[in-house]
Amino acid sequence: MRLSTMLDYSRGIKGSLDAVVDLERAGLDIVWVAEAYGYDAVSQMGYLAATTETIEIGSAILPIYSRTPTLLAQTAAGLDAVSGGRFILGLGASGPQVIEGWHGVAYTEPLERTREIIEICRRVWRREVLTNDGIYPIPLPAGQGTGLGKPLKLITHPDRATIPVWIASMGPKNVELTAEVADGWFPFLFIPEKAATVWGKALDAGRARREAGLGPLEVAAGGLVAVGEGLEHLRELARGMTALYVGGMGARNRNFYNTLVRRYGYEKEAELIQDLYLDGRKKEAAEAVPAELLEETSLIGPAGYVQERIAAYAEAGVTVLNVTPVGPDPLATLTQLREWV
Repeated sequence: MRLSTMLDYSRGIKGSLDAVVDLERAGLDIVWVAEAYGYDAVSQMGYLAATTETIEIGSAILPIYSRTPTLLAQTAAGLDAVSGGRFILGLGASGPQVIEGWHGVAYTEPLERTREIIEICRRVWRREVLTNDGIYPIPLPAGQGTGLGKPLKLITHPDRATIPVWIASMGPKNVELTAEVADGWFPFLFIPEKAATVWGKALDAGRARREAGLGPLEVAAGGLVAVGEGLEHLRELARGMTALYVGGMGARNRNFYNTLVRRYGYEKEAELIQDLYLDGRKKEAAEAVPAELLEETSLIGPAGYVQERIAAYAEAGVTVLNVTPVGPDPLATLTQLREWV
């Protein structure tokens, strides 16, 4: 099992990026860089590539609607080159709020787009002369544009023709697609003991169609982590974020995170959190998040307890333990986890 974390912005953008050097020394394998509607992830990952030596750098995630498929492929090839083959292309559909509200793009056909984009990226990295029929017609067909477009291939030679592609997915159909075509999977609010019940059928269906050359599907999951006695109160740090996602990340009838928590068995709680959050009562929504859910989605407690949680994640198929250290000495925590995983 490898060890990863999301880039922490608490020190400010420059300070957070510089802190990754210390994380690399502590034995961290992968740092993930998010992109929503703040700074773009690509400029930050380029900085990380220049200031680190061994750590892998992944996007978590680049929204598929924010760039053309060929630009995603070019960007991945460029970041892989400047990092010396250390880049992971993490993709996801994001959600209608961000895609339509920020990018001004219709949130349509997320599954079909994801599949087609990944196929295009892999063909670009193999330096094939690119043509495509589908959602993304390449070149533009007759009657669209100037009519002067012609099939092209990537001018430069990528460091790798098989850059790893990960997908952030939660719904059954999207998870099934992930298990079929991606190198890795980002679930969210992952409860290892309940993962097979919620996602098992979708994962099995996707793996049944998976090409042997892709190898086994990697899985990155985890949560807040702190090792020691009397640290259980630190689970509360996830309460506000959990309420945001379960209650406010989407419309009342279209919130992927709310649906997931319902599938975990918290139907009444998920409904209450959403009602409170959408009514503007965010503090009450956070208070309504069950303590059991916070415990199930974190690794906080004495050393023996944390080791048991790590074992549970491994048993559930997690290959990359993705954690956010919240204890008094984050670097010491990561060093200890490095030994355990």
